[in-house]
Parts: sequence; C-alpha cells; structure tokens
Amino acid sequence: MLLYALFLFASSMKIVSGADWCYQSQVTCNHTCIGPDVWGVVSQHCSGRAQSPVNIVTRRLLPDERLTPFHFIGYQETFHGHLINNGHAVQLDLPTSIRIRGGNLPATYKALQFHLHWGKDGGPGSEHTIDGEQFPVEMHIVHIKEEYDSLSQAVSDRAGVAVLGFLFQESASSNKKFDPLINALKSIPQPTNSTTLKGVSLDMFIPPQDNMTKYFRYDGSLTTPNCSEAVVWSLFESTIPLSREQLAAFSQLQFSDGEQMVKTYRPVQPLNGRQVYYSGGHVALASTMLLIISVLVSSSSFLHTTV
Repeated sequence: MLLYALFLFASSMKIVSGADWCYQSQVTCNHTCIGPDVWGVVSQHCSGRAQSPVNIVTRRLLPDERLTPFHFIGYQETFHGHLINNGHAVQLDLPTSIRIRGGNLPATYKALQFHLHWGKDGGPGSEHTIDGEQFPVEMHIVHIKEEYDSLSQAVSDRAGVAVLGFLFQESASSNKKFDPLINALKSIPQPTNSTTLKGVSLDMFIPPQDNMTKYFRYDGSLTTPNCSEAVVWSLFESTIPLSREQLAAFSQLQFSDGEQMVKTYRPVQPLNGRQVYYSGGHVALASTMLLIISVLVSSSSFLHTTV
C-alpha cells in the first residue's frame, strides 16, 4: 500500500529523473520537489537498510585494532581545482593522483571530489551526528577504488567507494587555511557557477595528520540519490574549526530555485543492526573500567552480605 501511495505521489509530480530530489529545506506545501522522506521514489536504493548518514552512539562503539592510521598519498601536493555550485552543494574536483590506503580498507582508493553539507548561517548542518549532536558543517572527501573510472562504476561494488568525513565546529577566530575556499564562494552564488581554486592542497582542508588516528567506521551509502549502498565510511573524531562568519558564508549560495542554499543535509537513517567501529583506544579503556567497577561493586556487595 505504501509503495502504491509513493507511486501515485511520484506520478502526480511527473517525476522524470533524479534531478527532482531536494533537501527538506526546499520542500513546500505545493510539493515542488522530492524531499528526503520520499527519496525512495527517485531511487529504490534510498529505501535500503544500509543507508547513510547515521547517529553514532559512542557507548555502543566497538574498538577495532585493524583500523590503523591511513596513508595519505598526494594530499600535500598543490593543484588547481574546479570549484562548482552544483545546485545541491559546493564541490571541488580533485586530481586522481591523490590516493588513500590503509585503515583496513580493502584496496587503494583514488580521489574524485570533496563537497560540504551545512545548516543555516552557521547553525546545525552536519549529516552524521554523534550522540545526537549535529555539527555546523560536514565535509566528505569521496574516493573510489583505483580499478574504476567513475563513481557510477564504483557503486556496483559493495566497497567501491571510500568517503572520509570531517565535522566542523565554531571557533572564536577564523581558519586562515579555508580563506581561499570561503572567498571563492562569492564567485559561485548560483547553480552551475564555477571558478578555479588555485594553488591549494587537501592538507589545507583537513586536521593535522597526527590528529587523524581516531575515527569511526561503518558500511553505508551515498547520502544523496541514488543512495547506493557501496560506501566504506570513515568519520574522523578530530573536528575542523571555522569562525561563525566562515560557517555562515556557505548560506550565501543559492539553490536552482533562487532560494538560500541552507540545511543541505539528509536526516540520519536507521542502523538496522549495523555495527559502528572505532579506531581509538579510549572506548576499550572505558569498557575495561566499567568491568573493573562492576567487579568491585559485586565484591563489595558480597562482602557486606557475608559479614
């Protein structure tokens, strides 16, 4: 019955392609586009059981010693990148010479692009949440296995895509490394507007690599249609600082309908039994401490009972 209702809904809107999908902030009472709740009519993958993003509950994490530090290849090299307002986000195309391996990935992956998701004027806007907390901005660096030539090829492989996710937090001062990107946003206010970001490197946009040994890992999907469940997710614990003014700069971009591009995130999806793993050691230590406390409490109770 639900599928039939969705079919009628799609038919009434004369949906012809995935171009009609939108974020919840764009949905209006006259149903001018397909919001996240019904992306399943755009692509059946969006109704799958291994969707992203998710809420990461830290007390339910499992430490995994196989989640070793990543090897970042070409992240230090400077390049001239094509920056575009694609109508849903701001995206920077990356040289395929940039690669990652390690981190218990099944292969070496080459970079395609990074893009960002944000809220409104610096408000909550991340896709993933941690213990229910939503951060102002989230950046995704998208990689595919070396053997594939495109994202459309890679999504046929359950682990064909590796995305590195980074959460942002508001800081008292501006992050000068992000100035080239923030300043370039003024050149791409409308969809299809593009510019060239010159002399940048990926290292400029991520935390120091010494701070990137702790991350969360789970198997999920792309967070926009077609929502293919082909992504190995690595979400880093170390956050990236931006000032309130820098965070708010993203909200000056526009959707294709001319409205302010804000709240560009998909709501969190059910885990459906999936496990989220953690590379750091403090989860294991916390579990050990809880075990010790439990033993001590039990011993104390036993002693009081027998005295």
